[in-house]
Amino acid sequence: MTVEIWAWLALAAYAIHILEEFSLDWRGWAREVLNLPVEWPDFYVTNAAVIVVGLVQANLSYLLPVIPLSFAVLMLINATFFHVVPIFAAQGRFSPGAITAVLLFYPVGIGMFRAASAQGLLNGWTLGFAIAGGVALMAFPILLLRLRTLPYFRQSP
Repeated sequence: MTVEIWAWLALAAYAIHILEEFSLDWRGWAREVLNLPVEWPDFYVTNAAVIVVGLVQANLSYLLPVIPLSFAVLMLINATFFHVVPIFAAQGRFSPGAITAVLLFYPVGIGMFRAASAQGLLNGWTLGFAIAGGVALMAFPILLLRLRTLPYFRQSP
């Protein structure tokens, strides 16, 4: 399969992942286990943005493979650090989203990198920018959640 096909599968995988997280109360889990000050509107807006980014990365995959590879890095970071590792850190407490993270995010994320390599699209620069892009995509909403708790960023008294 090509990077373009994997990119569209990544979008579908993320949509299914969001459904699992919502249905199994990721918000409650994230507040208790990860100590993230997240509310349902945060979840909705963040995941709407992820779907838009997913559409963009799939549509640009043939032109700029670093964009879908960044999305793949986002998926792999999400699966590892927001689902698998926290299960172990919380002595086995289930993380909503872990099922799709393991069954979809790992195979699709790895598949995208394998396809990029097979197509001759993966080099050191592309890998470096993909990692940086994926880290930035994962960190940005978390940074915003933390910033809004600071007095400077509060819009109401």
